[in-house]
Amino acid sequence: MRNRTLSILLCSAALLLSGVLQVWGQADKPAYTPPKTAWGDPDIQGQWPTVTMIPLQKRLPGQAGGKGGGKGKGATKQQGPQRPADVNNAPPTTQAALVVDPPDGRIPALTAEGAKRRAEARDGKGIPAEWREEADAPEDMNLYYRCITRGVLGSILASSYNNGNQILQTPGYVVIRHEMIHETRIIPLDGRPHVDNKIRMYMGDSRGHWEGNTLVVVTKNMTDKTSVGSNGAGYNGEGGIHSDALTLTERFTRTAADTLQYEATLDDPKTWSKPWKIAFPMTADPEYRMEEYACHEGNYAMENILTGHRLEEEKGVTKK
Repeated sequence: MRNRTLSILLCSAALLLSGVLQVWGQADKPAYTPPKTAWGDPDIQGQWPTVTMIPLQKRLPGQAGGKGGGKGKGATKQQGPQRPADVNNAPPTTQAALVVDPPDGRIPALTAEGAKRRAEARDGKGIPAEWREEADAPEDMNLYYRCITRGVLGSILASSYNNGNQILQTPGYVVIRHEMIHETRIIPLDGRPHVDNKIRMYMGDSRGHWEGNTLVVVTKNMTDKTSVGSNGAGYNGEGGIHSDALTLTERFTRTAADTLQYEATLDDPKTWSKPWKIAFPMTADPEYRMEEYACHEGNYAMENILTGHRLEEEKGVTKK
């Protein structure tokens, strides 16, 4: 009995010492230092396709999951990949939603102005990003459906295909190519101010700077026509369209040779009651090939939809 008790005590002590050493080793583990470009900036170049299946918001009890994914290494149908709790290689945690702030994983409530704008859009039929399969005019269909753009976040969030993101760097500039819908963002790093706020663009006006090893990109001068969420359209109200007051702050941090941590904070006082943030890791895929996005399907579909609607009007067909 004495030998058995002694063995148990020795085993317990060994396990405790092992745990202490493991934690000590993690605490002493240096943060990843990314390589440098020839001119001294952190090197974040490469193919970084978005293949995560993490839903935008944390699902409510009984809520069915959405679809996502995309081609590229690392695509999965599981809840989501493991992500660092921060950008310093902290122990990974399971991520239930892209929204990481607020902590409940849900998009903040709309402001009174935002709710009014959505309720009154298109005479009460809803904003184009929340299309209810009614289209009396081209403006009734969202910009993605019309093959125009998915906006900044819509271009970078996962869809069912064409999820490539390529980052290129030159002295004083970072270039981000999005496979969907063939968007290219040229971001100056020289401290120049944003253009006059009378100039509005679907992808906004971006300015970047480095904070240590993190590329920070601030985008302003958006329109009120692009959206946040699945396919850049925010179907069923998820994400939905933002206003022209949106300031989008993105952070790109290379946390490992094959991992780029992405964060985006949305501050739109005309739409949401407080700023909110999404985050997820991107995995490098050197073999990923950007495909041409020859988007004509939506244009032909729009012509057919509107032709059919005009015929219904001629025949006096009324919708239920």
